[in-house]
Amino acid sequence: MAKTKPGKKDLDSYTIKGTNKVVKPGDCVLMRPSDTDKLPYVALVEKIEADHRNNVKVRVRWYYRPEESIGGRRQFHGAKELFLSDHYDVQSAHTIEGKCTVHSFKNYSKLENVGAEDYFCRFEYKASTGGFTPDRVAVYCKCEMPYNPDDLMVQCEGCKDW
Repeated sequence: MAKTKPGKKDLDSYTIKGTNKVVKPGDCVLMRPSDTDKLPYVALVEKIEADHRNNVKVRVRWYYRPEESIGGRRQFHGAKELFLSDHYDVQSAHTIEGKCTVHSFKNYSKLENVGAEDYFCRFEYKASTGGFTPDRVAVYCKCEMPYNPDDLMVQCEGCKDW
């Protein structure tokens, strides 16, 4: 973790204004966009610090939605899919509007009830180049598309493929 600058102090947590929800480093949060017509941004909180005036800032690592990436949304992207990016930023903690959970693809696929604050991530995204890690995923079916957890898949009784 980076060292705190003079006049600033690291905080263990931050309580979201108007709620009793506590955010800690390592949590995923929903951040209010300046354009109220947009969906909230999703970020991973890396660090929380306060300056000498007690202004609280969070260092975040952004998640991108498929439509925000180079190449855009594709047929196999799930409605709740996010990409963990290499884009870091410092924001006012007052822009945090809620907490969310970003599951691994495997864990998300096992959820019985997907809530409004549930998302999943199966790729890391390099914002400057548009590259993904991993750059390949397993494909299924005759369509040879990666699995989309929003689509029903049925196993073939003959070849056992999905």
